Amino acid sequence: MEDMELRTMRITRIFKAPVALLWEVWTNPEHIVNWWGPNGFTNTIQTMDVSEGGEWRLTMHGPDGTDYANRSVFLELVPMQKIVYEHFNPHFITTVLFEARGNETYMDWSMLFDTAEMRDIVVKAHKAEEGLKQNVEKLEEYLRAKQI
Repeated sequence: MEDMELRTMRITRIFKAPVALLWEVWTNPEHIVNWWGPNGFTNTIQTMDVSEGGEWRLTMHGPDGTDYANRSVFLELVPMQKIVYEHFNPHFITTVLFEARGNETYMDWSMLFDTAEMRDIVVKAHKAEEGLKQNVEKLEEYLRAKQI
C-alpha cells in the first residue's frame, strides 16, 4: 500500500470555542449548511442522518452556478471526539478528531484517498487544499459569530 501521507489531505486548527459547540456545528444540518465548503459556495442539504451507517447527501452550489452532488455515509461517531465518514465520487475517508482544551478545541481533519494519484487529481482539479483551508476559515468565522 502506498504511503498514507501521500494519500492524505490534512488540516489542523485550534478554535477559541468549546468542544460541545464544535460538535454541534459539525453534526447539526442547520449549522453546517452555513459554513460548509470553500469561499463562495452555498449548500442544500437533502439528508443528514448523523448516526453510524447514516447517509449525508448535499448539493454544493459553486459561485459559477455549478452544482456538485455529494454523498457520504457516517462510519464512526464518538460524541465530542470523532467523526468518520466515507465520501463517494471521488472516494475518500474523512476523519475529524476533536480534543477539548479548556474553552478551546483542537481539530484534526484528514481525508484519506484510495491512491496518491487520486489525491493529486482532486487537489489539482478542484484546488482542494485551498478549499479545505477556506472551509476551516469559514468554520472559524461561523463559530466566532455564534459566541457573540
